[in-house]
Amino acid sequence: MSVESDRFRVVLELAAAGEAMMRQNLRRQFPDASADEIERRLTEWFLTRPGAEHGDGVGQPGKWPRR
Repeated sequence: MSVESDRFRVVLELAAAGEAMMRQNLRRQFPDASADEIERRLTEWFLTRPGAEHGDGVGQPGKWPRR
């Protein structure tokens, strides 16, 4: 394997670990929530997390599709 593929694999593993940690955090915050509710809250967090309201990219947010 190349160095780039090793790095990409690590990035994917870290992303999966972060998602699992946030899911567990939501389960602690909302112990009576169903699995569907936890997934809904996780999706909401991904879309609105502080500091990344417009995604993780740099620059100005644009409209999609571009015309």
